Amino acid sequence: MRLELGHIYIKDIQFAAESKIEDGILYVSEEAAKAVALEDEKIKSVSFDIAKPGESVRITPVKDVIEPRVKVEGRGGIFPGVIAKVDTVGDGKTYALKGMAVVTAGKIVGFQEGIIDMTGPGADYTPFSQTLNLVMVCEPVDGIKPHDYEAAVRFAGFRVATYIGELARDLTPDETKVYETCTIKEGMEKYPDLPRVAYVQMLQSQGLLHDTYVYGVDAKKIVPTIMSPTEVMDGAIVSGNCVSACDKNPTYVHLNNPVVHDMFEQHGKTINFVAHIITNENVYLADKQRSSDWTAKLCKMLDLDGAIVSQEGFGNPDTDLIMNCKKIEAEGVKTVIITDEYAGRDGKSQSLADADPSADAVVTGGNANQVIILPKLDKVIGTLDYVTKIAGASEDTLREDGSLEVELQVLTGATNETGFNKLSAR
Repeated sequence: MRLELGHIYIKDIQFAAESKIEDGILYVSEEAAKAVALEDEKIKSVSFDIAKPGESVRITPVKDVIEPRVKVEGRGGIFPGVIAKVDTVGDGKTYALKGMAVVTAGKIVGFQEGIIDMTGPGADYTPFSQTLNLVMVCEPVDGIKPHDYEAAVRFAGFRVATYIGELARDLTPDETKVYETCTIKEGMEKYPDLPRVAYVQMLQSQGLLHDTYVYGVDAKKIVPTIMSPTEVMDGAIVSGNCVSACDKNPTYVHLNNPVVHDMFEQHGKTINFVAHIITNENVYLADKQRSSDWTAKLCKMLDLDGAIVSQEGFGNPDTDLIMNCKKIEAEGVKTVIITDEYAGRDGKSQSLADADPSADAVVTGGNANQVIILPKLDKVIGTLDYVTKIAGASEDTLREDGSLEVELQVLTGATNETGFNKLSAR
C-alpha cells in the first residue's frame, strides 16, 4: 500500500460564526460543533472550550484525544467501521491537522479517566500539553448506564473530529510524507540482506470499558491478524477504553503510533518492515494462550528475524506480554518489548506482574507510581469532582492549597507504552 499523508499545521484555534481553516488558524463554530456532538440522544448537553500550551489550564476527566483527519483520495474514509463505511483503508491520500487535537472529557467511569495540564510540572509528562486542544465536555442524560454513556461520548468525539477534519479537504498541505509497504515477496526480493522485522501491537481488550476497536469490531472478538501499517494512519484502530490514563493509547496515539513511524524511517535502510501484527489482551487463560500462540505462529509464518512488541495497560496484561515474548522467541525470532513499570512509589517493587528470561530486551516508558505534585491552576475544563477517585490518586490527593498529590498514573500519556511520551529510563 502507498499512503500520502499531508500535514496541515494548525497555529491557533478560535471560536467564530463559521467553521473554517485560514492561514493555519482553525475557526470553530460552537453551534455547528454542538449540533454534531448532540446527534446522539444519550448526550444531554455538551460545551466546548479551548486549551493552549502554556496556559494555566487543567483538563479533567479526559476520556480520549483525537487528531482530526480527512481522506481525500483512495478507498474508504477516516475511522472505517466507526464513522466511515467498512472499506479497507491505508492507501491514497490523507490530510492530518497537526498541532491540535479534539479532547473528550466528562465523567465516564470516574476512576480511570485522566488529567492534562497545559502548564507546570504536569505538562512536562503529557504530550498533549503541547497541542492546541478543542475540548468537549459531555453530560449524559439521566439514568444512563456507564457503558452506554462511554459509547455515546466516544462516537461524539469521532464525529466532531471528522467534522473538523473535513474543513481541510480542499487545502494544500504544508508537508507531505509518503509511506509505502511491499508485498512479502516484493520485500524479500528488494531487501534480501536486511533483517525482516514486524511490529506486534497488543490492544487493550479486557472488557468492562477496557476496549479497543478495529474497523469497528471489539478487539476481544478478534484473533491475531496482519495489517498494513498505513491502515492505522486512517483510523482503522480507535480507543474505547478507560485503563489508567498514563498508559492507555488514546486514538491520537493509534493515528500517530511512533513505533510504526520509526520503523518506516528505518525501512529499506536497516530493516525490512514486513508487517503490522495486531493481537489482543485477554482476561481468561485459555484466551491468552490462543492469542499468544497465534501471534507466535504469524511471526514464524512471516519468517521474521525480529519483532517489536508493545503493551497497553499493566498488571493482568503483563502476562499476555510475557507469553507473546516467550513464544515468539521460542520460534527463533528476537523480540524487544515496550512496557511501563509499576514499581511502587519508591521504585523498589517488582516492575511487572510477570517475567521470563527471554524478555531480555526491554524499553520502558517509566514508573507510573512516581509521585508528583500538581499545583493549583487558574482554570479547570471539566470538573475536579472525581479527582480523588482517578487511578493514581487517593482521598488525600486534593490538598488545602488546591494542589494535587498524585502518581503519574493520572496524567494522560505519561508512561505510554508505544513511546508516545516524554519519559524513559536508562
